Amino acid sequence: MNLARDAAVQPSQSAASPAHTVVELKDVHKSFGNNQVLKGVSFAIPKGQVVAIIGKSGSGKSTALRCIDRLEIIDSGTIHVCGHAVHDPAIDLRQLRQDVGIVFQSYNLFPHLTVEQNITLAPKAVKNLPAAQARAIAARTLQQVGLADKAQAYPEQLSGGQQQRVAIARSLAMEPQVMLFDEVTSALDPQLTGEVLRVIESLAQGGMTMVLVTHEMEFAARVADTVIYMHEGKVWETGPGDMLKNPQTAELRDFLSHGL
Repeated sequence: MNLARDAAVQPSQSAASPAHTVVELKDVHKSFGNNQVLKGVSFAIPKGQVVAIIGKSGSGKSTALRCIDRLEIIDSGTIHVCGHAVHDPAIDLRQLRQDVGIVFQSYNLFPHLTVEQNITLAPKAVKNLPAAQARAIAARTLQQVGLADKAQAYPEQLSGGQQQRVAIARSLAMEPQVMLFDEVTSALDPQLTGEVLRVIESLAQGGMTMVLVTHEMEFAARVADTVIYMHEGKVWETGPGDMLKNPQTAELRDFLSHGL
């Protein structure tokens, strides 16, 4: 089993070497108390690539994603993202989070602010952009996510899918080099899920480097350059999207046959 798993990891690592690598995890370990969640996770992502991380609940996929943005601090190993040593206690988190955008399952929009105000808040506060420039960026990112007419709406006036697209626009407004998506459609019904996935797919076509933790297998197979299957805190199998049609390990076959 180990040989099959280790062999399967190699394509992702070798594929990263010719291009400029923007995300790299090496032998990352992370525990919460006595619960060891990540057990030596390693993978690399070249610029412009889309990586989908799949696996059962508790496999470590969301923890790995949160470690990339240093929302969780790793116990050992190294993480480099856009030139930042994320494992370094002295890292400048302000600079890291200008380069890395993250969108969660929950939208985390401020209900008392308009869509435009939600989006312009960080560019003005973090980048010190003048209000007019921040509004122009908000208009552009809302156009990207198909909500150009919703700038003056409040979150409660939007559907869940629209709120999630505003959350994506808010991250894009910081002009990140990498976008992270953590189960962003899991709270949405199928129609609204489709709205959000189309936005993510358009970002992929535009060359945005992205890491998606997702349970949408068909979407992962279609959009991802590389799929990483995590099992028991390890990278168990990895390959191109069509590996989901021909899994090499019993664990991935079992996961796909039972769905979530």
